[in-house]
Amino acid sequence: MHILIGLIGLIILIASSLRRWLLRRETPQMQAVDFSGELYQVGQACIARQGPEEAEHSVIVMPGFVENFLYFTAYYQDPALQLIMLTSADYHVPVNRPRYLKADWISPPRARPGTIAYDAEVLNQALENLASGRQVRVHGHSRGGAVVLEAARQRPDLFSRVEVVLEAPVLPQGKPYREAPKAARWFLPFFLFAWQQQPISPSNRHLFGPLDDPRKRELISALPFNPRHGSTFVTNALDLADWMANTNTDIYQHLRRGAILVPAKDRILHPDAMLHSAEQAENLQIVQIADCSHLITLDRPDCIPPLAEG
Repeated sequence: MHILIGLIGLIILIASSLRRWLLRRETPQMQAVDFSGELYQVGQACIARQGPEEAEHSVIVMPGFVENFLYFTAYYQDPALQLIMLTSADYHVPVNRPRYLKADWISPPRARPGTIAYDAEVLNQALENLASGRQVRVHGHSRGGAVVLEAARQRPDLFSRVEVVLEAPVLPQGKPYREAPKAARWFLPFFLFAWQQQPISPSNRHLFGPLDDPRKRELISALPFNPRHGSTFVTNALDLADWMANTNTDIYQHLRRGAILVPAKDRILHPDAMLHSAEQAENLQIVQIADCSHLITLDRPDCIPPLAEG
């Protein structure tokens, strides 16, 4: 019996030590491109801006959980557009040899890094100081949708002239497509490590919709490598679940116009819960998209509302 107890204790010790290592371990970067615009480091996050200073449209894009801003670049590729792209706190910046500019307006966020509230503070700094177009859109995908909502709650004054696009978004009172038991949260660092060994596998490929497009496969293959540390992956996941459960739908009152895009075949977030929450947003149009995965911009770019004519 003593041997058995000792063996169990040893296994627990080894598992706990391995978990701590996985939380601290720095993830190798798998995706980066050349970039000729401006880069600003804001706390542990990054803001990138490209396009003309005097533009008709400014678009700010906020990627989702474990995504980077390359998710949006093929859609918003018009050189006449001012495109402002955010990277979540403690994520790899998908830029070769990044060189950051200094600016007086930069202020370290007060919220905890890895939370929706932290990234919302960064978004508001971009909106207040960098979006110079006559018309402004803020487009958030998945977790990025929650960041947009939280940013509007923090600074409703900044959103009075903003059009929002909430794409397959994390919403108040939303739900994942499949609920995981709370005890499974302890194993999140192990899950991330396993996912990195095979980013697209027979067990997860159904989550992403069609995989024929090489660019889409490249983006998906980079997903588990975008957070710099396992601890950030865990903080993101736990905060996201907490935000959905504890945020009320009165948060929608801070948005003036825009659309919520709800894909019928979302297998990341529960589409019925998403739709039920979206129906509480009185100022926003709901666009239901049949036969579409969670990745609307990649699978059905024709469903993204066009920018308004000047």
